[in-house]
Amino acid sequence: MLDQLRERLSGYQARSFDSQYPQASVLIALTDCHDPHVILTKRAIGLSTHGGEIAFPGGRHDVSDPDLLFTALREAHEEIGLLPEAVEVLAPLGQVMSKHMLQVTPWVGIVPASVKLIPSPDELESVFTVPLSFFLEDKRHHTDEIHFKGMTHFVPAYEYDGHIIWGLTAYMLVELLNIGFDARIPMKPRPEYESGC
Repeated sequence: MLDQLRERLSGYQARSFDSQYPQASVLIALTDCHDPHVILTKRAIGLSTHGGEIAFPGGRHDVSDPDLLFTALREAHEEIGLLPEAVEVLAPLGQVMSKHMLQVTPWVGIVPASVKLIPSPDELESVFTVPLSFFLEDKRHHTDEIHFKGMTHFVPAYEYDGHIIWGLTAYMLVELLNIGFDARIPMKPRPEYESGC
């Protein structure tokens, strides 16, 4: 399963767009096992943005970061204790714009199944994993209608163990499933690719 993902992403040309907005990166980390799991976090309730939401580890690009991959790995280390050297980085997926106007680059990586993850109490309520097979079944909880820059976009939302996985996190997951595993989950191009930013 992961060998197929490695092959698919080896030649993948991720979409990008030009903007003057701040940059950010997230890490879509999958565990290296027969039934890979996706690593997700639940953000602390009291945070100023995205409090209580389910997200990939990640955050804003710092001026001291040499590139956006470094940002994703640094943030994953700070948020969940994942050492950068434990990540087999495969490739970036298409850039997306968050509701807070951050241009986000998702990076796909594979980590050992035995990796120990420790959520940072300042930023996270918890860290957990979801089997990739769960998302491949596309048993969605509902479909969100999201309005962005005058356009409407429909994004699936999933419920797993009481967690609702929706919005940008769900969009990035669906792109991974469609590109890496031929999931064929219906998904229109993001508005930023059609309207520009």
